[in-house]
Amino acid sequence: MFSRQLVVGALLAGTALSSVAQEKVLNLYSARHYQTDEALYADFTKTTGIKINRIDGDDAGIIARLKSEGASSPADVILLVDAARLWKAQSDGLFQPVKSKVLDERIPANLHSKEGSDGAQWFGFSTRARVIVYNKASVKPEDVDTYESLADPKNKGKLCTRSGSHPYNVSLFGSLLEHNGAAKTEEILKGMVANQARQPVGGDTDQIKAVGSGECGVAISNSYYVARLLRSTKPEDVALMEKVGIVWPNQKSYGAHVNIAGGGVAKHAPHKAEAVQFLEYLASDNAQRYFAEGNNEWPAVKSVKTDNPALLKMGSFKAEVINIGAVGANQQKVLQMLDRVGYK
Repeated sequence: MFSRQLVVGALLAGTALSSVAQEKVLNLYSARHYQTDEALYADFTKTTGIKINRIDGDDAGIIARLKSEGASSPADVILLVDAARLWKAQSDGLFQPVKSKVLDERIPANLHSKEGSDGAQWFGFSTRARVIVYNKASVKPEDVDTYESLADPKNKGKLCTRSGSHPYNVSLFGSLLEHNGAAKTEEILKGMVANQARQPVGGDTDQIKAVGSGECGVAISNSYYVARLLRSTKPEDVALMEKVGIVWPNQKSYGAHVNIAGGGVAKHAPHKAEAVQFLEYLASDNAQRYFAEGNNEWPAVKSVKTDNPALLKMGSFKAEVINIGAVGANQQKVLQMLDRVGYK
């Protein structure tokens, strides 16, 4: 009798272990700090049955953790925000290449890392533009309609930005380097420093508020920060956006700088098949609409349309067409320039 109980118990335990072993999971290391992404992850699990175990942190923290964990890292997918950060993770050897027909067909070539024979290491899944905002009462839009114009002496004492070394600005300046060359770009950065209304401080929303208050005449912001304020029903936000105008920069030349949020499969991913499935899901119509409706980003997949009222209100624009990986690769040169011109 005792022996029979042992056999039955062993069989039940084996069945339980088999069930656990068959449970599909995905370990996600994410620097996306947007609460609206919860619906995105829930939809993936509902669609595929794959459970997501998530580690959240800022980009630098995620990269540091992955480097510390090394080959024992449980990470399957890494999501980062900004081309400079994705390039840094690639340089640190944190991704592995992925060859996917779905991703190749849906994600434009300029929005992922350079593809080798074994695939690309990371992909952009949503885009955001670096726009210029200005005070309608004190600044003419034609005086600030290019990034280069922010260095023009006519805008002396008017410019506000977040830290020059913040990745959003490093990527913008890396884009200027691609378009203008090193000498001209350093001259632009020097002019921007000379035109500052105050030392760089705060985030993009702080710059928009400073423009609205009149502390600054003009500032630079990621487009989704502008869209958030346009969608807000708070009286103070409505009043703010009545004072602030928006310029799509460089529409007569190379177009507005566009950055990405994206990700790839971790170097030592224990669940590579599920990781690739998740990346392909992020390129699906459903997920792409989540990016647009939830966080006011544009879909990377060009065929996906959005009904986001703020994005529609901001209108269409000409975007630059350069490889976003090259922009990220320029960050070291940009940081050296920032040091030389004293851009804090």
